[in-house]
Order: sequence, then C-alpha cells, then structure tokens
Amino acid sequence: MRPLVTPGIEALSPYEAGKPLEELARELGIGDAIKLASNENPIGPSPLALEAARRAIGEVNRYPDASAYRLRERLSALHGVPMEELIHGNGSNELIELAIRTFTTPADHIVFGEPAFVMYRLAALAHGVRFSAVPLQNLTHDLEAMAAAVEAETRLLIIANPNNPTGTHVTRAALEKLLRSLPEEVIVLMDEAYFEYADAADYPDSLELRGLHERLLTLRTFSKIYGLAAMRVGYAVGPARLLDYMNRVRAPFNVGSLGQVAALAALDDRAHVEQSQRNNREQRVRLVAGLERLGLKPAPSQANFVYVECGRPARPIYEALLHKGVIVRPFGNLPSGLRITVGTAPENDRLLTALAEVLG
Repeated sequence: MRPLVTPGIEALSPYEAGKPLEELARELGIGDAIKLASNENPIGPSPLALEAARRAIGEVNRYPDASAYRLRERLSALHGVPMEELIHGNGSNELIELAIRTFTTPADHIVFGEPAFVMYRLAALAHGVRFSAVPLQNLTHDLEAMAAAVEAETRLLIIANPNNPTGTHVTRAALEKLLRSLPEEVIVLMDEAYFEYADAADYPDSLELRGLHERLLTLRTFSKIYGLAAMRVGYAVGPARLLDYMNRVRAPFNVGSLGQVAALAALDDRAHVEQSQRNNREQRVRLVAGLERLGLKPAPSQANFVYVECGRPARPIYEALLHKGVIVRPFGNLPSGLRITVGTAPENDRLLTALAEVLG
C-alpha cells in the first residue's frame, strides 16, 4: 500500500507546546499552577487592546479585512516603510512556513541554527526541503559557520535573534558582516519575535540593515510583549517583490478581525509596552541571580525567558516541578537544560522556591 503522506511528513513528530494550565489541573488536580513555559507576557494584554476586541466582537459574523489594511497602514507609519513592504500573518509562525513554501522546493536548500525555534526544521521537513542545521557556538548562532554552510542551492537562511530557546543574541557587527558576505540570491529571514525585550547595546535592529542585503525579511509578532498570543497576529517587513509572491499563496482571512483591532490598539498603548519591558528587565536579573544561587548555569538572555543548564538530566526536574504546580519547558535536543519564562515577582519567587526543593 502506498504511504498516505510524503516521507517528510511521515518522519515528523508533532510540535510539543508548553503544557497548558488546564491540562495540569486535569492530570494532577493542581488548580493554582503557574505557567512559565511558553514565553507569554505575564503582565497580560493591553487594556486598550481588550477594549478594542470587545467593541469588535459583535461583527464576527463578517469576514475580516483580508489585506489587514488599517494594521499595515499603522505599521507602515511606525517603521517608515511603504505598505507594500509589509505582510501580515497568523503569528510570525505562519510567515516562517509561508517563506519556506513560497521560495524553496525539494531542489533547494535552507540554513538555520540549532537548537533554535523548532518550526524551522519542521517546516523544512514538511515541504521536503533539504537543510543544514548549524550547531550553535556557546549557545549562540555561529554566523560564520552558517555562511560557510551556504551552497549554490541555498535559497533561505534563518536567524532567530534573540534565539529561542537559548535567549542569546548575535551582535550588530556580526550580522552586518554576514549580510555583506551572502550571495544576493539568498533570502535572509530574521526572526525577531522577542525584539522588544532586547536591550543590549550591540543588539541589532535588522530593519536598520536593509541596505546591506537586498533580500532581507524581518519578522515581528504581537504574541510576546504585546500579550496577544491567542489572537495570532504577526507581520514581516521586506522587499515588495518578495512579499508579492508570499501574498499569492497566503491564506485569505489569515488574521481575524479581533486580532487586527487588538493589535492596532496595542500599538497605541506605549505605557503597557514599557511596563512589560520594565518587569522583564528587573525580573530577569532576579531570576538569573536566583538560579545562580542554586548552583545552576543560566545563559545570558535578551528575551523574556532564561535558558538554564542544570548539570543533570532536566526532564525529571521538569516533572518534579509539575507536581509543585510550576510549568517550565524541557527540550529533547537540550537534555540537561530548561527554558524558564520570566514571570512576575511572585511567580519567579515560587519557581525558585520549588526548584530549590526539587534540587534538594
């Protein structure tokens, strides 16, 4: 009997998301758990975004604006780019898959770092595209090795900055050097989902580097600092010609009406963004210090999470924390590490107390 699916899909394992609070309550009967597994904004969404969604909910019998005109108009003004250089997506995750589907075939080649966001590998496998997963160096993208992995067939090179799950970043100087060195036919996809949390002096805004490489796509999202993860709103900035091709295969109505109006309102709530940045900046320092006091080795982070090396298999630690009502994130390709979202002060205190008890 012929296989029902392509070999790439046959080899896939489903994406393992962070365990939901509801699932932990069902499994273990823990009703007061805290979730520090999925890099969500612990402050929550902007009140302005919530109010905008409430006002729009009476119109959900109508299809959303397929072009997300008002949202792209606002983002155009924010970033100083023409509207035709903006494309919206069902989270930035859809745009990653859309770029792979639009610009690569099984005859082509993709380069990305590993460990990084697992969807790069999953999307490449699903579409049967050959790839090079270049090992990180000191938990950071090795841009020189990634450049060396580029072949004549390479059409896409993906960089997560800051990287997920390690939280590390590549510097502006290193990124500038890479962009200048790549063949012009290679599309560089900068995944900047955690852009608003980065505060290092040498962290690069790739939108400022568009003159260095013509085929540069920058991805941003409303899921993280804007607190709209459930709304699924992301966008990309790039050359109009590339986005025109992506729009030809983009699903219609891919961003719902509530997401569009909530994202618009969130952009107007600068106070919410600044509060989220302040909490993350202060609590990330406290979390790192607490982890170090426990004898663990947290990696330097520019995101709203911290990757920590435990010095032993991490899965049993993860399981023990679940029984204490604390959800963090283990990774199969980082067997001695955990990713911990930066929460509020009470959440971080509870995590550190539970972790101290688990480690004994």
